Amino acid sequence: MTEVAEPGVTTFPMTRTCPFSPPPKYKTLREETPISRVELPTGASAWVLTKLADIRQMLTDPRFSSDRQHPGFPLLVKGGRPFGKLKPSLISMDAPEHGPARREVVGEFTVKRMKALQPRIQEIVDERIDAMLAAGGTVDLVELLSLPVPSLVICEQLGVPYADHDFFQAHSSALLNRDTAPEDRLHAVDELQQYLSDLVTGKEAEPTDDLIGRQIVKTREEGTYDHESLVSLSFLLLIAGHETTANMISLGTLNLLQNPEQLAAIKADPGKTLEAVEELLRFFTIADLAASRVAIEDAEIGGQLIRAGEGVLGLGYAANRDAEAFDNPDEFDIARGARHHVAFGFGAHQCLGQNLARMELQIVFDTLFRRLPGLKLAVDVDDLPFKHDSAIFGLYRMPVTW
Repeated sequence: MTEVAEPGVTTFPMTRTCPFSPPPKYKTLREETPISRVELPTGASAWVLTKLADIRQMLTDPRFSSDRQHPGFPLLVKGGRPFGKLKPSLISMDAPEHGPARREVVGEFTVKRMKALQPRIQEIVDERIDAMLAAGGTVDLVELLSLPVPSLVICEQLGVPYADHDFFQAHSSALLNRDTAPEDRLHAVDELQQYLSDLVTGKEAEPTDDLIGRQIVKTREEGTYDHESLVSLSFLLLIAGHETTANMISLGTLNLLQNPEQLAAIKADPGKTLEAVEELLRFFTIADLAASRVAIEDAEIGGQLIRAGEGVLGLGYAANRDAEAFDNPDEFDIARGARHHVAFGFGAHQCLGQNLARMELQIVFDTLFRRLPGLKLAVDVDDLPFKHDSAIFGLYRMPVTW
């Protein structure tokens, strides 16, 4: 049973007061009360975890469930369950259902398949930089590069027509914006679900050589095909596949421009770009509250008893700035070499598309700074419109010139 928070309890989610740092309260919580009770927008309460070790423990403990339909699951928006009638997808499944469902699709995201995609991703990035050069003057990096690159990649991978990108990007934005009215959020879910259902139906009649088409063929042969499950999977991959990487392209470019010595090191040795990508992922942790769970049995984390039915938020950004896990955690250092962060989660639910995201970011940064060596911001950092109102942090626009 979900309890109502006590008066005076810290409220979540919090807003970043500096785009390059977590909310200041995160450090206070981590140092003073690393496992705390907080109030959610719904008025219910939940626990928050702020240390890396505690979050990694929670994410590998089967007593903590990913089931977003569980009444105790910590909701971060008002108005009930945010995903309407969608069938539970991978992020909402627990064992024993989760393992087989993930194995059905994990082959689409192996390192081998990513390498096969590499030439096409490079082609897409070059085409988008060509568009920037053709536009000339001051351009919006988000509009011409950050958003189109991952959108084109995930559309081609899934078999979604890129011509419809305005539709699904607008609906994705509505879903992720914390200020969207509950009825508008549900409307966006329903419309996007119907769009993908129609798309899947078309591929059922004539499977295409893309992720959706291959899943239809494969699961039909196995006797496990389920239309609604594939719609739900497509919904998850379409939104997660472009929103997260798009925001990391913008923020990563901005941060490298703000750190010219480290940018120079990448230009001199592109072999260091992957290290920079890893550090950028840790440094920004844009999906800060993705590691949410609900206890389905009593469990102890960090000496704190969490009762069955209580929600838990793993503050990924607090964990990725944990001084017990990272030296000088508030410094951006591409030579850090730390891959034990939780920017992609941890355990069985670790991000399915992390190999794809890393490769896209590497190709974008290497190509962008090679082809536009004089790239610079066209406005002051303080004038940039950051996504303080979104579940995934990023930039709405980023004017640049060269």
